[in-house]
This record gives sequence, structure tokens and C-alpha cells, in this order.
Amino acid sequence: MPNIVEQLKKVRKLQSRACTAKMELHDLAEDLPVNWTEIKAAAEKTFGIFAELEAAKRELGALENSR
Repeated sequence: MPNIVEQLKKVRKLQSRACTAKMELHDLAEDLPVNWTEIKAAAEKTFGIFAELEAAKRELGALENSR
């Protein structure tokens, strides 16, 4: 089980990846109908990153509560 510092670093890294993925999806949506075929893949990628981020935040919370 990772310690709090390691988990916090993981959360921050995932937050950065999530922000980047969100902006990529936003940019695709703004340019509709251009590149509309790429939206599904970008949305799935974004969904996966946000799911991973949520799980990491829950784990961080559990670590903080166990102190």
C-alpha cells in the first residue's frame, strides 16, 4: 500500500492528465463537425482517466483517515 506522499503525487499527476484530456475533448467539441469521428475515443480516454483519478482520491482519503 502506498504512503500518503506517494498517493498525493499520484493524484496530482492524474489531475494533470485529466485536465489535459478534458481540454482535448473540449477542443474537439468546439471544432464540430470537423474530426467528429475522434470524439468517442477522446471521451473514452477522458472517462478512463477521471475514473482512475476518482479511485486514487478515494485511496488517498482512506490513507488520510487511517492516520
